[in-house]
Amino acid sequence: MTNIPVRVKRLAHGEGLPLPAYATDGAAGMDIVSAEDVMLAPGARHAVATGIGVAIPEGYEIQVRPRSGLAIKHGISVPNTPGTVDSDYRGEVRVILINHGEDAFAISRGDRIAQLVLAPVTRATWDEVEALDDTDRGAGGFGSTGGHAGL
Repeated sequence: MTNIPVRVKRLAHGEGLPLPAYATDGAAGMDIVSAEDVMLAPGARHAVATGIGVAIPEGYEIQVRPRSGLAIKHGISVPNTPGTVDSDYRGEVRVILINHGEDAFAISRGDRIAQLVLAPVTRATWDEVEALDDTDRGAGGFGSTGGHAGL
């Protein structure tokens, strides 16, 4: 396992909060906490403050992912999953949360709200061609390989 250093700046409203951390030795994601109190109504979205900024090394991104416990128990998720924090972004890391549940959900300062995964980035270059190679699937779109009843 390789550790990649990521510079982090604690913002004034992040004082006293833990930095993102792995909950277990085998965890892929670091839990990140809220730096504010928020009441998230059913169907509502909010960019939750975390009280930190980061300087991610070039060639990496931080992916923001939902916490499975919040998703299954309360319907709380990250609508743009995975969210991306780019290596050249220097503002506050905010986590966009959405309440898919039936009840309002209270988020308190210090609550774990999402996971952060540091991931390498592979950049593409476009090679424009006149035609694409043939495959068995061809241009078949959504559901073209069979529905769940066929599994």
